[in-house]
Amino acid sequence: MPEKRLLLRNLHVPGIAGIETYERTGGYRSLRRAVLELGPDAVLQEVMTSNLRGRGGAGFPTGRKWSFLPKDGRPRYLVCNGDESEPGTCKDQEIIYRLPHLLLEGVLTSAYAIGAEQAFIYLRGEFKEGYRILEQAIAEARAGHYLGDDVLGSGRRLEVSLYLGAGAYICGEETALLESLEGRRGLPRLKPPFPATAGLYGMPTVVNNVETLAAVVPIVEMGGAAYAQLGTEGSAGTKIFSVSGHVRRPGNFEVELGKVTLGELLNDLAGGPPEGRKFKAVIPGGSSVPYLTPDKFDTPLDYESLKAAGTMLGSGGVIVLDDSVSIVDASLRLMEFYRHESCGKCTPCREGTMWLQQALERLHGGEGRRGDLLTIQGLCEHIDGQTFCPLGDAAIAALGSALRIFRDEFDQSIPGGRDRRVEEVAR
Repeated sequence: MPEKRLLLRNLHVPGIAGIETYERTGGYRSLRRAVLELGPDAVLQEVMTSNLRGRGGAGFPTGRKWSFLPKDGRPRYLVCNGDESEPGTCKDQEIIYRLPHLLLEGVLTSAYAIGAEQAFIYLRGEFKEGYRILEQAIAEARAGHYLGDDVLGSGRRLEVSLYLGAGAYICGEETALLESLEGRRGLPRLKPPFPATAGLYGMPTVVNNVETLAAVVPIVEMGGAAYAQLGTEGSAGTKIFSVSGHVRRPGNFEVELGKVTLGELLNDLAGGPPEGRKFKAVIPGGSSVPYLTPDKFDTPLDYESLKAAGTMLGSGGVIVLDDSVSIVDASLRLMEFYRHESCGKCTPCREGTMWLQQALERLHGGEGRRGDLLTIQGLCEHIDGQTFCPLGDAAIAALGSALRIFRDEFDQSIPGGRDRRVEEVAR
């Protein structure tokens, strides 16, 4: 099963992180076409035509998001969300570290398209080496007149600034990211107003993910219509999936959306399960989406098909568990993460993740109580849709599906629980 590489096509070219090699392989051709041939409106139309959807998790149409910016004469900003903190996801990191000029070209082209003279790249706090790599790429691009006061002799100004966060998961949420970028604690804002009308410094702002902005480069190069022919009608283009866990060849794989199934990704590209093991469950879109079991591995990897299967494409972080894993233990590990990363702003998330962790700790230790499973189920119901930002929903997505699919494992964690479960089913 071959990959369909657009973003990662030059990943293994020696020296590709430097501008000379990047230009030699066609780099900055899209920015030249945008600035010297198309103009901002035409670039926006190409992105609209491409049907590109946001690759950060929400899957919102990118061109449509750009079109929401009000035409009221105020300064506009583009913010690149490089705060890749979703467990199981490492695609943006690979672009930042190994293809920095691809990201920079996508940022510059997108900023030009939306009429923003200033763009910001916000990086996860742990990406210190990525910060240094991008800093060097920006210096090289400035020397090549791809940014500055007179981009490619066009008279247009484009500037890019880097910002390193403090390693908070919540700053992957766009409004918390903006708060952090403005120098405050990263807490989500109430919406509306949305960033398109009142974002960074109260000005119209577009916030896009690293992979999304990088995808603008091949779109402008090949044309939006050609890009839309890849994938499916509702899920156009290619997507990078980060496969981790119990597979023989973990890594990032770029495939055409809807043309590869989950099973083909895991078995053909990622090499299948370790010798002597069988797949047990997969979280296909980062840790914040429901599980799928092997009977659903024939599901095509696109937004609509995964939704119909009961989960989401999300960030594309495919976390694989084989039959050696305890689902109760895995659920506890994820809940420890979400409890730690909850910003504490709203009660359902702050208190709910703590109570869920405590209940799961009892189950993990073989000291589960009769009411623990009802408590977990009730907490999931009361957190769902009741928080300021999606973190609460993310925390319960995998857990809720685990409790439904692997109920027997949870029952067995309670002394006598399996026998009571059998009695309940009999009644």
